Amino acid sequence: MRPSRRLGKHVMSDSEGRGKSGPETSPAAGETELSRRLRDLDRRLGENRAVGADDQARQGASDRPGMAMALRLGADFVAGVVIGVALGWGFDRLFGTAPWGLVVFVLLGFAAGVLSVLRSAGLVKPGAAAGHDFDRRL
Repeated sequence: MRPSRRLGKHVMSDSEGRGKSGPETSPAAGETELSRRLRDLDRRLGENRAVGADDQARQGASDRPGMAMALRLGADFVAGVVIGVALGWGFDRLFGTAPWGLVVFVLLGFAAGVLSVLRSAGLVKPGAAAGHDFDRRL
């Protein structure tokens, strides 16, 4: 049982490397055990993939309404400011009051944008900004 040398490496032949020191297993028994373990691994991977896919689907679905709300709130705010800028610029051009029309209408647009965001988020009821309930008087 001497190892032979090939290209500077020790190589053992099949008859020399496989002694009778380990437990005897037939190739069929080893393949059966390997097949059983492989089926078990496939089953567990399939279960984990199914659970992971369900979690990803739920998470993706729950993120969409939040993302849509964030985009809507951002657009509401920006629209208020942009409309304020446009009205202020037009007021200044029309009456020659630069920059006071722009300053006043930018502030009004900012306030309108914040109010619109609060209404869209449900923090302020529509029509409650003035502090009066006109329906009670009628």
